[in-house]
Amino acid sequence: MERCGLRAAQSATVYQRIVTAFNEYPGKVFRVRDLYEHLGLPTDEPSINVTRSRLGRLVRQGLLEQPGHGQYQKRT
Repeated sequence: MERCGLRAAQSATVYQRIVTAFNEYPGKVFRVRDLYEHLGLPTDEPSINVTRSRLGRLVRQGLLEQPGHGQYQKRT
């Protein structure tokens, strides 16, 4: 049970870091790898895929938009 709570907290922290990056650069278009480098996160393929899913959720929630394939930016 504790592990699940820890994983949820870590996931929330990553979401917050992602949202903060987009808030700091509202006009910037990020690719997933660029975002990872900006946040100092590991760029292994499994981590990148998880972040693609997270960014997709943020797009569906209306916080981000996709101006092109694999590109994300803060919705204005």
